[in-house]
Amino acid sequence: MLQVSHSVVAQEPEETGFTQELLTFTLGAEEYAIDILKVQEIRGYDAVTNIANTPSFIKGVINLRGTIVPIVDLRIKFAVGAAEYTPFTVVIILNIRGRVVGMVVDAVSDVISLGPEQIRPAPDFASSVDTAYITGLGALGERMLIVVDIERLMLSSEMALVDETVQ
Repeated sequence: MLQVSHSVVAQEPEETGFTQELLTFTLGAEEYAIDILKVQEIRGYDAVTNIANTPSFIKGVINLRGTIVPIVDLRIKFAVGAAEYTPFTVVIILNIRGRVVGMVVDAVSDVISLGPEQIRPAPDFASSVDTAYITGLGALGERMLIVVDIERLMLSSEMALVDETVQ
């Protein structure tokens, strides 16, 4: 299990010109990136307790050291191929506005730094990811990363993870 600690509060790169630290991961053939400051830890996929009447992308909940954590499978949510649970399947535990949520991804790649000049606005196109949740497209050498606003996505009403009155 990889623990992620945050000792510095990052500022938005658009406002300061500083680089942004991002955790990269894969879903199907695509590579995505999220703000590392939202990541609490990375762990292997464990069995979950199913909850009745939840959307198919919500796999259930786990007990993480006394905290009940909903687990969202982004592979199902973004419709990027069959969701297979292997010993290599990874859960990224997020802490978003004090709410702990896990998201299942195919693999975690690495932590990268991108400056504002390396992130281009997302074009409007038909995609499995609603462009409202895409911050932009990051370029790192030959790699193209889809930078996701994970807080906006996880707190959206379509995810059904947070009571709308709490937001």
